[in-house]
Amino acid sequence: MTSSIPVAATRMAQGPGPQAVLLDLDGTLVDTEGIWWAAEAQVFADLGHVLDEAHRTVVVGGPMTRSVGHLMAVTGTTATLAELTLAINSRFQELIARGAPLMPGARRLLTELSAHGLPTALVSASHRSTIDAMLRSLGHEHFTFTLAGDEVARTKPHPEPYLTAAARLGAAPADCVVIEDTLTGVASAEAAGCRVVAVPSLVPIEPAPGRTVVRSLEELSVPFLRSLNTRIH
Repeated sequence: MTSSIPVAATRMAQGPGPQAVLLDLDGTLVDTEGIWWAAEAQVFADLGHVLDEAHRTVVVGGPMTRSVGHLMAVTGTTATLAELTLAINSRFQELIARGAPLMPGARRLLTELSAHGLPTALVSASHRSTIDAMLRSLGHEHFTFTLAGDEVARTKPHPEPYLTAAARLGAAPADCVVIEDTLTGVASAEAAGCRVVAVPSLVPIEPAPGRTVVRSLEELSVPFLRSLNTRIH
C-alpha cells in the first residue's frame, strides 16, 4: 500500500550527495522484464496471435497503454486496451505468485540505503496491485513510500512520477538520484531534473551529462551515490 508519511516527517540525508534515492522496479530491482513479455505473449497467444521477439525491445519499460497499444497495432486484435491490460496484469501476477527474482545486488543495496538513513522511494509505471504483489519479495520496509503508475495522471516518460516522489520526500529533484533500467524511465527522471544512474536491461543506454551508466546494481553503494555530487554536474 502507499505511505501517508507527511513531508515534515521524512528525515533528509545529511552531508554531501543525494538527499533521496528514487528507484524503478521492473528490470531495475526485480528481474521481471522477461516475465512481463511472457505474460503478454501468453495473452495474445490465447487470442490467436504470436508475438515476434522483435517487439520485445519496443515495449520494454513502457507504460501499459503504450506497450499494449503497440502490440494491438501490430497484431490487429479486436480486444480492447482495457481488456488486454486486465488480462496481462492478471497473467503476470499468476507468474510471479511464487516470488519475483531480484536483480543481482538489489537486496544488498536496499539494505545499505536503509542502514544509512537515505530516504528511498519506489517509483514504478506498474499498477498498484502489481507493485504490492512484488513487494512481498522485495520488502516494503525498505521504502518510505511507493508510487504506482495508476496513481499519477501521467506516467513515464512524463516527469510527473519523479516530480511527485521528490515532492513527497521534501527534496528538490536536483538533489535526488534516480536508478533506472530503460530509456523511458531515464527520460522521465531527466525531464524531472534528477540525476540518473542507468543500469540497462534489454536496451543499451549511453552515458550523458547528468547520467552515469553502470552494468549492475552490484556496482552501486552509498559512497558511490554520494560521489555523484561531484561526478555529474
